[in-house]
Amino acid sequence: MKKVRNIVIGGIQQKVFNLVLITVLLIMAAYTAVVIYQSGSLNRLMEETNEQQRQSISDISRGTMDSVLDASFTESTQMQAYIADSYFGGAENVVRMLGDYAGHLFADPEAYGLRAVSLPDKARDGEISAQLLTEEGVDLNDPRIRAELGLIGNMTDMMTALYRNANVDSCYVALPSGVMLLVDDHPSSKFDEAGKLRSIPIRERAWYTGAVEKGELCYTDVTRDHYTGEISVMCALPVYHEGRLAAVIGADLFMNNMSAAVSASVKDGSFVCIINEKGHVVFSPQAEGAFRAMPDEQAQDLRESADKDLAEFVKTALKENTGVRTAAISGESYYMAGAPISRVGWAIVGVVSKEAMDQPTVMLETQYDNIQQGAVERMQSGLGMAKVMIIVLLILVFALCASAALAVSKRIVKPLEAITKRVSSLGGNDLQFFVEKEFRTGDEIEVLAESFAALSAKTLQYVEQVKHVTAEKERIGAELKMATEIQASQLPRLFPPFPTRTEFDIFASMDPAKEVGGDFYDFFLVNDDHIALVMADVSGKGVPAALFMMVSRVLIKSRLQSGETPSEALKNVNNQLCEGNNAGLFVTVWLAVLEISTGKGIAANAGHEHPALRRANGPYELVTYRHSVAVAAMEDVPFKQHEFQLHPGDSVFVYTDGVAEATNENKELFGTDRMLAALNRDPDAIPQQVLKNVQQDIDAFVAGAEQFDDITMLCLKYNGPKKRARENHTEK
Repeated sequence: MKKVRNIVIGGIQQKVFNLVLITVLLIMAAYTAVVIYQSGSLNRLMEETNEQQRQSISDISRGTMDSVLDASFTESTQMQAYIADSYFGGAENVVRMLGDYAGHLFADPEAYGLRAVSLPDKARDGEISAQLLTEEGVDLNDPRIRAELGLIGNMTDMMTALYRNANVDSCYVALPSGVMLLVDDHPSSKFDEAGKLRSIPIRERAWYTGAVEKGELCYTDVTRDHYTGEISVMCALPVYHEGRLAAVIGADLFMNNMSAAVSASVKDGSFVCIINEKGHVVFSPQAEGAFRAMPDEQAQDLRESADKDLAEFVKTALKENTGVRTAAISGESYYMAGAPISRVGWAIVGVVSKEAMDQPTVMLETQYDNIQQGAVERMQSGLGMAKVMIIVLLILVFALCASAALAVSKRIVKPLEAITKRVSSLGGNDLQFFVEKEFRTGDEIEVLAESFAALSAKTLQYVEQVKHVTAEKERIGAELKMATEIQASQLPRLFPPFPTRTEFDIFASMDPAKEVGGDFYDFFLVNDDHIALVMADVSGKGVPAALFMMVSRVLIKSRLQSGETPSEALKNVNNQLCEGNNAGLFVTVWLAVLEISTGKGIAANAGHEHPALRRANGPYELVTYRHSVAVAAMEDVPFKQHEFQLHPGDSVFVYTDGVAEATNENKELFGTDRMLAALNRDPDAIPQQVLKNVQQDIDAFVAGAEQFDDITMLCLKYNGPKKRARENHTEK
């Protein structure tokens, strides 16, 4: 490189100058050639371009409108269907909860007292109340009916709470004897104009007959409420006891809001209607045409419509989301989107006229034609003047650019050299780059210098952060390790736990999915002749579940050691855990107390997995029976217990759902069939080997897939009562 009159020949300064100068010359030459060429053919190109742009705008506009329609219209229809389905789902949840509670009442009536039920009271209008309703001629003094009413009267509090918090307009339980318990806030509707209490043909109502005929949860067609006359849909569920119909549970949903929303949906040529499972339009803002709502006996089944597009569309909409489709109905084209309301078998259909959707495109084309015509006229008038101005400007641009290239090249090179020198000096403990005065150029060079300064500062900051994060990670790891050790120390880990007891062999294990888990097992001697066995699974994972587990274990053990039976212990522990349970945690529990000398046992199952039982010389088999609810799920609920008998050589295997729900990479569950196969691979094995066999099969099945749930197991083998010393020695 050589320096001549402050210009470095061969350096960046010369290269920048040459680059700018050459670029300017090329731009000027190209621009001149383009101007000369365009001046001769501009009119022809303008005409062609105008037509092409007009067609392009039309295509893009229609495509954009179709795209927006497909996205927004489909999403809107699906969202409305989802909301409607959730609306019906609320009623379904209410009915199922009441049905479950009623099932408990009829299954164990002795566990509940009799509670009085009153007739409707007009003075309580506007107040949520439970009311007794009957068919014509029912004798309320009949002892059997009075007993049935007293039993279902226990449902009053739950029905009142569900009515208050759920989106239903009434809920009720009807008995085959022609009486029913109903909860709502308008008891005055149960009286006629003369003030006389009106009867209701309970067993003839569609919700009652529909539930009995189907034998499962069902919805009625849109109908009128017997008392208020409101448009409504009823959800009903039959409850059976010992193979006979015990009651029919129901809830009313008034359709006023849905009807009003559909009526208000008309906007810019679009509207929404609702079609039931029969293909009849039940709600629509249209007063005529195919989408007009008519009484059920007069309504047309749109699935059989002469308009094939409409018939096919309705069939699909009742089953699945249709997306946007076009259909010709009575000679007019429409865009339609449908989505099913799955719970009731209905569908929501959005309809918009194709003519209304195309109107923005037509207006856009007209406006574009007007604008383009004015632009052509103005361009032609200014074209002549532009040619003269271009020549003058090109000469001035060349002179200015040549001068500017020389000045810019000098300005760029000087601070770059200073930055290069400073960056080269960085090293060792000197890693901080500062923006000095000569770097303040107000352009990209200053930004480059600031970037170097920021980078050096962040580098130093990152080093400090790495040190801090490393220390924090080590601390958290140590605390989690300690938590794991504390949790493990709470469970029996020393095997054999009772070396002097030969009446049984026992082994248990827990493999948490996280550092700490919610499963736990326990076993302990209640007294010298009774051993307690516990297998439980707390909802949730991590530290909260572990804390809940420890509290549950202590409470259960304390109750059993105080002499309570399994059902009594679970009932008392349930009430204790419900107090202050703001996190909504609950625990499933299998609990048993075994009399060691006889093999007789009492077990209770609070929502836990079915245990596996092996009789001597036989295979392991699941013992299935109806469970009680989980502990801490609901206050003041009873827990059932049952007796069982173990004989010498029998074994019991209990576990948490982490065993059956272990999942491989194909999302397949291990399941109880594979678990039984693992147990029966060596059924005579000692408990420790039994658990090892199951764990080996689980590990082989999941093949390294991530474990999402704790795996906890316990096995007890009953050897029989201990023989006395005189039976073990010969007489002298």
